[in-house]
Amino acid sequence: MALNDLDRRVFALAIPAFGTLAAEPLYRLVDTAVVGRLGTDELGGLAIAVSVLSLVIASSNFITYGTTERVARRLGAGRPTDAANVGVQSLWLAAVVGIAAVPLLVGTARPLARVLGADGAVLEFAVTYLRIAALSVPFVVVSLAAQGVQRGASDYRTPLVILVCSNIVNVVVELVLVFGFDLGIAGAAWSTVVAQTGAGIAFLVVVRHRVRGATMRRPSWAEMAPLVSAGRHLLLRVGSILAVFTGATALAARIDDATLAAHQITVTMFLFLALTLDALAVPAQTLVAEELGRDEQANEALALARRVVRLSVIVAGALAVLIAVGARPLAAAFTADGAVIARTVSGLLLLAVLLLPGAVAFAYDGILIGCGDYRFIGWASFAYLVAVVPIAIAVIAVPSLGIAGIWIGLTTWMVLRAAVNHRRTAVVLRDPALRQA
Repeated sequence: MALNDLDRRVFALAIPAFGTLAAEPLYRLVDTAVVGRLGTDELGGLAIAVSVLSLVIASSNFITYGTTERVARRLGAGRPTDAANVGVQSLWLAAVVGIAAVPLLVGTARPLARVLGADGAVLEFAVTYLRIAALSVPFVVVSLAAQGVQRGASDYRTPLVILVCSNIVNVVVELVLVFGFDLGIAGAAWSTVVAQTGAGIAFLVVVRHRVRGATMRRPSWAEMAPLVSAGRHLLLRVGSILAVFTGATALAARIDDATLAAHQITVTMFLFLALTLDALAVPAQTLVAEELGRDEQANEALALARRVVRLSVIVAGALAVLIAVGARPLAAAFTADGAVIARTVSGLLLLAVLLLPGAVAFAYDGILIGCGDYRFIGWASFAYLVAVVPIAIAVIAVPSLGIAGIWIGLTTWMVLRAAVNHRRTAVVLRDPALRQA
């Protein structure tokens, strides 16, 4: 497929977006590879802790998405002061959310891990990692707000530079703490804290020039309210999505430790591969919002949606082939346990299938967020969650379905998302009344 000017606009933003979206999965990918060498119990504990942290951090992504759409819409309409005000209030909101999360995570680490099925040594490792890693959450959430400001201004390069540096720091510090100082899973958690705290501080420094023109420097509920309103629906979306994956981890924990470890490896690869497909959808958020800010006619946005979906499917197809062909060596790279390797190979083959509908679902999510269609996104996500509950019940009733049953359920869930989002995008881009101003 020959690239046109629209494709080049998307790719110009998608390439750096790929790196920024991969940052959080890369932290977990490194942790999984390092902790996997410590033992199966440690890897199981990491799986539980990461599920909780992912729920908290992904639930905070509403700040990034809402800020991106609102900043881009105002810049497209020629209102830079209003865009700066959105940025300031986004940072205040992020600080409140992040600081409030720390005592909650530290205080509830053990009961949360138990709810997800951890016990014995797995429970202790999960609690250790979660309580330490929780300290970095405020810096992560502030980073998300700053990224929303930068994305809204079509600056995807600066976040990429910061997050690449942060990941390099994480690798070096983790290897030193885990193997040099023999700190085990606690060392893996502390390295994440160091890296993510540094990234948060760097984002605060670079975002200053974007918000310098703001006329509202102090927290203002009236200015935060639109973000919170959008956030309610985006939280429902993210909460529903994370509930699916958290539930999948809980199912794996109830089967056996080898299945839990294999699921952690597979889901880590999903976060790295499937969410990086969102690199094509995130620029769509910015470009669609800009177009709608300039002109409520959505012809350009509709063309953009079609091209983004095509590009996403092509990229997903290539990734699916790579995962399917390399399933066994990939599994062996994370663990030497034969039972875990066998289960991981099954999970990775199903992941390869899931990537295709996943590409479609993510692409349309980006368009709908750029349109401000938050209410639909939230309630549709909840409906998808409800729809796959019978599959979860089947896995509980028949544990022999194992990791295959879990990932067949996740693939079904993704197909639903892709089909419904496809139809909704066509409707919302043709009806201005459905698009948030």
